[in-house]
Amino acid sequence: MNSFGRIFKINIFGESHGTLVGVCIDGCRHGIELGENDFLSDIQRRKSGERGTSLRIESDMPQIASGVFNGFTTGSPITVLFKNNNMKSEDYLQYKTHPRPSHADFVAMQKFDGFNDYRGSGHFSGRLTLPLVAAGVVAKKNIPDININAKIIEIGGKTNITAAIEQAIADGDSVGGIIECVAKNIPVGLGEPFFDSVESQIAHLAFSIPAVKGIEFGAGFSAANMRGSEHNDVIIDEHGKTATNNSGGIVGGITNGNDLKFRIAVKPTASIAKNQQTFDFENKKMSDLKIHGRHDNCIALRIPVIIEAITAIVLADFILVKK
Repeated sequence: MNSFGRIFKINIFGESHGTLVGVCIDGCRHGIELGENDFLSDIQRRKSGERGTSLRIESDMPQIASGVFNGFTTGSPITVLFKNNNMKSEDYLQYKTHPRPSHADFVAMQKFDGFNDYRGSGHFSGRLTLPLVAAGVVAKKNIPDININAKIIEIGGKTNITAAIEQAIADGDSVGGIIECVAKNIPVGLGEPFFDSVESQIAHLAFSIPAVKGIEFGAGFSAANMRGSEHNDVIIDEHGKTATNNSGGIVGGITNGNDLKFRIAVKPTASIAKNQQTFDFENKKMSDLKIHGRHDNCIALRIPVIIEAITAIVLADFILVKK
C-alpha cells in the first residue's frame, strides 16, 4: 500500500493538511554522510512558486528524526519529517458531496467509507511526493556513481513550454506534459526476468506519483511502427555498448550497461478555474462546480526531480539486492 522495496525499503505517511508528511527508509548502508542540508537542493526543485504552479508555499524544511548520528547514517531506519503549515482546509469542504472530475475525491470516499481525510486531498495529494524526493536523496547517496537527470521535453504537446503554460493560465485551465529521464553509468545485470524487471519496478513507482498516466522505455510506443532491423540495438563492443538505444538500456528486464532512458506522461491537473458540470451527491443531480483553492496549472513542472528520485530508489534497491 504505502511501502516499496525489498532491501532499500521506503514507507511514506501523512496527509496534505495533517500535522506532517514523511518517509521511513530502511536498508540504507551505514557510514554514509547525511545531513538536513543534503535534501535542500532537490526539495527546492519540487517546490511551488514558479509561474504555473500552486500558490501554496511551504518551508519544506526536513527534520531527520532517526537513523543518523554525528552526521552519518547508522544502518538503522532513517525517518525524515516535513511539517505542514500553509493550509486552507475550508477550500475542500464542498468536495465531500461534490467531487472534482478526474480527481480522487469520489473514489477515496467510496473506498474508505467517508473516513478519508479530504482536506487538501489528504493522502492522495501530490504533497506526498515530498517524502519520495527525500527518499530519492538518500537513494542517490547509495549509488553515487550513477548519474540521473530528468527534464521536461514538452508541455501540452508543445516544445515552447512558457507559451503553453501562459495559454493555460489565460484560459483558466491546466495542461499536461512529457518528462524524459536518463540514467548513466548503469551496471550490467540489474533486474530480474518477468515480475521484477527494471521496467516493471520503475513503472510501479512512477504510477505512485499523482497525475502520471503513461510510461515508455527507449523507443517506446514508436517501436510498434518499426521493423526489427530498425529497432534492434547492435552490440558494438565487449562491454555491451550498442549503436542505438531503442531498448532504453533494458533487455529481458535486465540492464545492459547502456543509458537507462524512459519518458512519462503527466495529465493536466484536475483542479481548474473554469466552471464545470459534475454530479452533486447531496442534491442528487448535475450542477455547476467552481473550484477554489491554490492549484497548479501545470503539475508537470514540479515532477522531474520526483522522477529522478523514484529512479534512484529503484536502482538502489536493485544494486543492494545484487550485492
